[in-house]
Parts: sequence; structure tokens; C-alpha cells
Amino acid sequence: MKAVSGRAFAQIIEARGWRLLRIHGSHHIYGLIGSNVRLSILFHGNEALKIGLLKHAMKLAGLGEEDL
Repeated sequence: MKAVSGRAFAQIIEARGWRLLRIHGSHHIYGLIGSNVRLSILFHGNEALKIGLLKHAMKLAGLGEEDL
């Protein structure tokens, strides 16, 4: 799986209709209109997200590896 930073992942989900709801420290919370699902994306500079967190966020967002 390709390494993706929090900033790059946020751009990917924003292009698919997710919007930034709030920021709490380095956690950016995204939501999809009409859904109760919330995504918490970590922003630590350009550091890549850990694989488990990335897979979980992709599953919640309905993304596959080809979308990265």
C-alpha cells in the first residue's frame, strides 16, 4: 500500500464530498453530509499515516487502494 500523509488523505476525501467539521489539536474531523460517520485524520507535518489508521479511514470513507 502506498504511503499517504494526513494532508494528502484529507485532499482525497474532500474531493469526494467530505467536509472539515472541526479541528482539535492535530486531529481534523471530517463528516459527510447526510451520514453520521466521522473521520479523524491526524496532521503531523508531511509524515505518513500508519497503515492501520489509513486502512480504517479508507474503509469508513468507502475508498480502495486504487483511490490513493
